[in-house]
Amino acid sequence: MSKIKTCVSLYSLQDEYLNKRMTLEDIFKFLADNSVEGIEFLPDQMMHNAPHPSEETLAEWDRLVSTYKMKPVIADVFLNTNLYKNRELTKRECVDLLIEEIKLANRLGMKLIRLVSMVPDFVIEPLLPYCEKYDVTIALEIHAGLSFDVKKTQDFIAEMKRVNSPYVGLVVDTGIFCRRLPRVMANYCKNVLGTNQEVIDYINKIFEEGRDPRKVYIENNGFPEDLKKLIKSDADQFFAHFADGYENEPYSVLDEYMPYIKHFHFKLFEMTESGEEYSIDYRGILQYLHDKGYDGYVSTEYEGNRWVLPGNPMVEKEQVIAHQKLIREALKEIQG
Repeated sequence: MSKIKTCVSLYSLQDEYLNKRMTLEDIFKFLADNSVEGIEFLPDQMMHNAPHPSEETLAEWDRLVSTYKMKPVIADVFLNTNLYKNRELTKRECVDLLIEEIKLANRLGMKLIRLVSMVPDFVIEPLLPYCEKYDVTIALEIHAGLSFDVKKTQDFIAEMKRVNSPYVGLVVDTGIFCRRLPRVMANYCKNVLGTNQEVIDYINKIFEEGRDPRKVYIENNGFPEDLKKLIKSDADQFFAHFADGYENEPYSVLDEYMPYIKHFHFKLFEMTESGEEYSIDYRGILQYLHDKGYDGYVSTEYEGNRWVLPGNPMVEKEQVIAHQKLIREALKEIQG
């Protein structure tokens, strides 16, 4: 029996925030009014001077959490190893930056940090004393295009298993479970960039066959010859290359990692009129997690906002609420 809980990544509402249609308080109120349980927060995006916000900023955060009864679930953290033009950060600098993120997560009431994909495994051991002191777990994001077979991912997982600490784990992004190419992405590339429909059809056929572009490209050491013949422009090249960021894995790929998984990004590209997500079978994923006894959070992460056609309204709020409704309905059916 699972104890799956739901939250929303504020990444999903970034355009509302960036273009000042919603303040952080507006976002808290919107989510609370729609019965969202918790939030996934990006300090770099929505908290001035993170990871060293002012006391005034922290007091305002406390007020929002208290007023809207919102559960702070996880902080999304980035490690910019290319911070300087002339060199990469040293190992010590990387660790020091992440220590400050751990302290901030603790102060914000969060017990979990998502480390962006490709964070090097050498940070794990020196961070463990701080994770234990501040009661904050670090978890690497397993993201489509950078999944389990990528070397840096494998290195992190090997080190995670070696230290065998409850304070180190994984965050899984369900973009690795795309059963169809996101339609909004294809429509944008066709209507805005001018991608050839034949190239789009080629990629769609790969998914129809139960495969994904990334694996096809690996098998062929690049684009297959018949795809190369279809590519006639930069727009075709862009589309074909970008399509390898959507994977089509079986749920069983998670079997050996379930003890380490701390959180899920429930990727959202497009909610349809039928109330389902166009590319990803969330009822199937939730059934799998229920059967495995997963008891963490699943977080709506809307990325269709980057593919909105010019002149069309931004629908971040509508998409988020529709997705949350789908998750709740599916959980009710599954859990009884």
